[in-house]
Amino acid sequence: MVIESNGTRIHVTQRGNGELTLVFLHYYGGSARTWDAVADQLADRYRIVATDHRGWGDSEAPADGYRIADLAADAEGVIEALGLRRYVLIGHSMGGKVAQLIASRRPDGLEGLVLVAPSPPSPMLLSDAERATLTGAYQTRESVEFVIDHVLTARPLDAARREQVIEDSLRGAPQAKAGWPDVAMREDITAAAASVDAPTIVISGELDQVDRVATLQAELLPRIPHAAMHVLPATGHLSPLEAPAEVARLIARFVATIETKRAVS
Repeated sequence: MVIESNGTRIHVTQRGNGELTLVFLHYYGGSARTWDAVADQLADRYRIVATDHRGWGDSEAPADGYRIADLAADAEGVIEALGLRRYVLIGHSMGGKVAQLIASRRPDGLEGLVLVAPSPPSPMLLSDAERATLTGAYQTRESVEFVIDHVLTARPLDAARREQVIEDSLRGAPQAKAGWPDVAMREDITAAAASVDAPTIVISGELDQVDRVATLQAELLPRIPHAAMHVLPATGHLSPLEAPAEVARLIARFVATIETKRAVS
């Protein structure tokens, strides 16, 4: 389905049932379907909502508006349009930085925050050469395959998931591909992150080369000190695709804890 949000048509997928909704936000280069293998194991217990960020997947790609605040407003509009009264926000990488900003506003209905290989709230500083390399990483099939093998993963993806990553990466609009390294990656939302009060877990890949365990320990956990970190062994940056069963298990355990606390309160 398509929802008009923040002046932009945002593509949304839904499935499952339950009073509690899991809202999934994908990484730079991904789409709503990045979460499919994780959602497969959760949809029997919860309602699943996954969005394509503007410029990715089947969402509209406006000429501008690729700041973290813009992406957050898109997601907030979807949540409002769907009338979600109880939900857990789950963000991966770039989507994790977006999720931090949304959670910092302490919206009604937000019951938990799951940050999967999240980009930290502090700016990621790259040289001009590194920024150019990142901007060009998703331009050709060959460049995407190089990034998959040498940067994004530590575990091999099966053929179908590998092809999905290639397709999603190539499909992104040029302005969306430039928006993260040129704008959103540089943004500092550390002051906002300090306002996050929802129960929070961080899921990190032991071998993540993008948002490393040490980086998250230094740049994220001090800003959200109540967050609990879980490190997945022998896993890279694309844990929803490399280790979906492990990611789903951690999410389910976290949500069960939230539900139990609610039941006894």
